Order: sequence, then C-alpha cells, then structure tokens
Amino acid sequence: MYPAHFAESAPDKPAVINAGTGQRQTYRELVAGANRLARLLRDIGLRPGDHYAILAENHLRYFELVWAGLNTGLYVTPVNSHLTAPEVAYLVNDSDTKVVIATSALAEVAEEIVALTPGVGRRLMLDGSSASYESLDEAVAQYSGGPLEDEVRGTFMLYSSGTTGRPKGIRYPLPEHPAAEGDAALLPMSRALFGFDDTTVFLSPAPLYHAAPLRVSCLVQCTGGTVVMMAKFEAEAALHAIEQFAVTTSQWVPTMFVRMLKLPAASRSHYDLSSMRVAVHAAAPCPTDIKSRMIDWWGPIIIEYYSGTENFGTTALSSAEWLDHPGSVGRPQGCVVHICDEAGAELPAEEIGTVYFEAAGADFSYHNDPERTAAVAHPAHPGWRTLGDVGELDADGYLYLSDRRDFTIIAGGVNIYPREIEDVLILHEEVTDVAVFGVPDPDLGEQVKAVVQPAHWADAGPELAQRLLAYCKTAMAPYKWPRSIDFTRELPRQDNGKLYKKLLRDPYWSPASTANRTS
Repeated sequence: MYPAHFAESAPDKPAVINAGTGQRQTYRELVAGANRLARLLRDIGLRPGDHYAILAENHLRYFELVWAGLNTGLYVTPVNSHLTAPEVAYLVNDSDTKVVIATSALAEVAEEIVALTPGVGRRLMLDGSSASYESLDEAVAQYSGGPLEDEVRGTFMLYSSGTTGRPKGIRYPLPEHPAAEGDAALLPMSRALFGFDDTTVFLSPAPLYHAAPLRVSCLVQCTGGTVVMMAKFEAEAALHAIEQFAVTTSQWVPTMFVRMLKLPAASRSHYDLSSMRVAVHAAAPCPTDIKSRMIDWWGPIIIEYYSGTENFGTTALSSAEWLDHPGSVGRPQGCVVHICDEAGAELPAEEIGTVYFEAAGADFSYHNDPERTAAVAHPAHPGWRTLGDVGELDADGYLYLSDRRDFTIIAGGVNIYPREIEDVLILHEEVTDVAVFGVPDPDLGEQVKAVVQPAHWADAGPELAQRLLAYCKTAMAPYKWPRSIDFTRELPRQDNGKLYKKLLRDPYWSPASTANRTS
C-alpha cells in the first residue's frame, strides 16, 4: 500500500495536517503534487539510483517532495534545516545530489550553498523563487498529476546525526519490490508494533529531516492514516494537538517526556488524551523514573524501540514488558543481539559489552566511506554490526543499554557509564538538561564531569553545583559522583533528542582548554 491507493479510495482524506495552523493536504493533493514533481525530475534527467536533496522546514507539502522520489527509484536525502551553508554543502556534495529543492523560508542558506555545490544541475524553490532557484510550482505546472507510468520504488539516503563525528550517508540498495507496495521492509513490523491502519492519526512533533519522524510518517501514509505535523515541539502545544486532532498514535524522544512532565500539574491535566492508543519513543535512552511517570500518566500505551538510522537491527518492548524489565530497551525484532568484549568474544547474559546486531538482508554501507562501513562490523562476523553502544542482555533476552562506547569513562581502570549519572541528575527540579562525560585526570586517567543546563540561569554557580553534587551522593556509588559541575545556557541537543556530546567534551581535552564553571 502507498498514498496513490488512498488518493483513489479516500481522495479528500487529510494525508497531512499542520498542527499549528490546521491547514490540510489531502491524499489527492499529495499524490498529484508528487506525480508532477516526479515527471519534472525525470525530464531533468534523473534516473533510478540518482540523488536529490530536500532543504525544508516542516512544511505542509514536505511529503509530496519525498514521494516524488520514492515512486521513481531515486535516493531522497532530507537535509537538516538548521545547518550552516558549509554543512549543507557537505551533505549535498557527499550525496552526489543532482537537484536541490529548498523552501523560501530557507532561501538565504540555499543561496549561500550555490557556489559550494557546483555538481548540482537544477535548483527549485517551494513558495517562491530566488536568484539561483526557480519556482517549483511554475516548473511543474505543465505536468500531469495523474498516475505515473513505470513507477520504481526509491528509498532514502539519510545521514547520521553526526553526534560523534561528521554525518555519514547511510545507503541501502534500491528496493526490488514495486512502488505500490510502499515500504515493504518496515510495514509488517510497524503494523504489528504500532497498529498502523487507515484510522491512525499520528502526531509527529519532531523535524521531518530526521530518520524516525520521516520514515514513520511515510509508513502512516502507506496505511491511509493522517500525519499531524508540528512545526516544532512545544510541550503544552503537543498535548493540545492530541486533544484537538484526536491523535491515536504519537512518537517522542525522552527529552520531550521530561519537558511535558515538568509542565504545571494543571496544564498536564487540562487536555483530553483519551484518544491515544499508542505512544512510541526512541532515539535516546529514557531514564527509568521518567518512563515510569509517563506510564502512570498516559497508561500502558507506551512502546519503546531501539534502532538507528542504519536500520540493521531493532529491539522493542511494550509498557507491560518494561514494567517487568525496567530500564530495558526491549527484545530483538527480526534479528539477533550479541554482546561482545573488546576482543570480539561473545559474553554471557548480564555482562556488559558492545552491542552487535545480526540481521539477514541488512546490506547497508556508509556512502563513499568503506572504512567506516567496515569499522561497524564484528572482527570475525561481518554480518554482525554495531551502532557503537554498550549494554547487556538479561536472562530473558531483554537488552539494557549502558552508554555509547565512545563516551564510556575509564577512571583508574573502572568503567563508568555517563547515562546512569545523567538519569539521576535530570530528575532534580533545578535541572533542565544534563550531559556527563570524562575529562582528563592526572592520577586516574579520567574523572567524571557534568555539564548542566539549569532551570534558571541566574542560579548557575557554585551553590547550585554543591546542591547537585550532594544530590548525587544520595543516589549513586562514590566512584560515579561527578568531580565537578559546569553550567551552560543550553546543551547542544539536536531536535531528534540526541545530544552532540562530542562538542561539549572535546574542549576539555584540548591542551589550551579554558573551560569555565559557567558558559
């Protein structure tokens, strides 16, 4: 199933709703717009296997830009709308993009990349035009929005978040199934886990250039549901959208849970959330106390999954399973999880090591980077791959994540996992966000550093640091206590919930480091 089916059977049903404005795009409008653009891309000369990029905010017409490529055998690369021109140009050049489609809201950065992206053959703009970009609507006006001839299923080439280095293009071979089958690889699991069907009203509070919001929204449209798209996440506005649009299904990241839970009690209880059947969360580990409080508030409708943009393995679990296995990210779904030590030897249950997925048909690669592709594979089993996380399996086969392998702190030969400390500090009423990592120590090699985004910036300073250190001492063993706490106005957390911890950590390892207690 894919949107064209519903353009025929339910043409006036909303495929997309803008949560803030109430504007709607029907399945008829979505498919006609996608078909016109697909015909233009073919006339430009794009053929199956070619690439184009989308530089757009959460726009009502975002999905027609996507489905044009998914139905013509193209690689679709969404670009983060917050990137600077050099960062955008890197993705455009690295992906071998032939056409860039931007929106007028991003015209400034779109123009800035022109001189940096000489390989782009055509530039189009939604909602207007600019010096180097022609109007998309004028360019497609001559084409029919009717059914496409010779449809070929395309796919995404998404980029990793770049939280541990430069973003990596994640490439899979083009699917071999017909376009009319939609995302045949993920549809069965999405229906089984999330119950997607034509009654689904799916709230997407995150940016569509990220893997999970875009992929899941497209899966909703493969089943005839409606996507309710927020321009950006705001805690109370999300609750309002659930009530206003009778949302049945939603997807979140843990920082969104934290911010909704920190709303005043009157705000949390003001909205009718009874329409929700499933609330999915992923992207980052969720503190157990936060997850428990969300289940108490919303009921046992919360499903968690663990995966990556690379999509070579997934675990998942229901609320009932989580209550029996608190802190777990689930059991493998269509794959096998192996926990291995640094030498690659497989470890027994309840021992911590690198998490590897073994899954049939995961024929992925990092675009233009065979060394990085090889680096994620197990040294003795090329079909086992890791996202770089450390964790353990329990006796029942449930996976528990400890942290990113790259951010494990080794102090005096002892492994310390920052996530455990972060999960404690985030619960403090004076903390809005927190990051923990290792910094140089002349005796131990590394010591624990916490960087806190305080609830009120005026409180940042030694007295708050002492209160937080005292709080940590009531909740964890001494070797895990932060040795110092610094403050920042805002952590570099991406809007998919992932923390760009490398940006915080690297200055402390610089010989010229002059990190202050407040910044």
